[in-house]
Amino acid sequence: MRIISFNVNGIRAIMNKDFDKSMQDMNPDIICFQETKAQDDQVAEALKQFSDFHLYSNSAERKGYSGTAILTKVQPLAVHTDIGIDEHDKEGRVLTLEFDDFFLTTVYVPNSGSELLRLRYRTTWDMAFLDYLKNLEKTKPVVVCGDFNVAHKAIDLARPKENYNKAAGFMQEEIDGMDAFTSNGLVDTFRHIHGDTIKYTWWSYRGGARQRNVGWRIDYFLVSESFLPRLKDAFIVNEIMGSDHCPVGIEIS
Repeated sequence: MRIISFNVNGIRAIMNKDFDKSMQDMNPDIICFQETKAQDDQVAEALKQFSDFHLYSNSAERKGYSGTAILTKVQPLAVHTDIGIDEHDKEGRVLTLEFDDFFLTTVYVPNSGSELLRLRYRTTWDMAFLDYLKNLEKTKPVVVCGDFNVAHKAIDLARPKENYNKAAGFMQEEIDGMDAFTSNGLVDTFRHIHGDTIKYTWWSYRGGARQRNVGWRIDYFLVSESFLPRLKDAFIVNEIMGSDHCPVGIEIS
């Protein structure tokens, strides 16, 4: 099974950027989207050509903002939106599918913002989301993917010294949040497979950052430790365009 995660920065916008060819090239069994920026009916309309997939989505109350969705060839046993906490459940950031032997959760973690106005909220969100995942894990292993909006280590961004504790995505509080995931039995699949390989998943639109590869790795697949025997590969698909992010993925047996 090949599972892809992609922050598309607008599902309707990316459909005008040869996304159907990108889908053919990636050949996913499941693809998880973040930042759809659309309501459920608009997501369905944008993705209607992918009729061989089942579609599930979770949209924000605020139109044109946030949102997650999943296309899957394998029909799930159950579908769950959000994490069950009103404070955190208004922006369509979490969507979970239950399969026979694992949960698949896609997430669009809140950005702390250029002025760091949501940094405090972000820290409470990280803790609540970890609790949600660990509760799922009591039943069966978890695969969680998406835009975590943090570069975990200095190796995960091109300019760590310039950004540490100065820019959203590399604040110590955000790093601590990711540390909590990885120290509580959720494994970063790309690092597990590829060690210290340097690859990025997001680039600013400014200053030709993508052409110069001045990027950040902020999109992840984390899996329960018990799920690792099924992990065959983890990868970053830098050549797929259409968003300020690129897709990431795993292959499982």
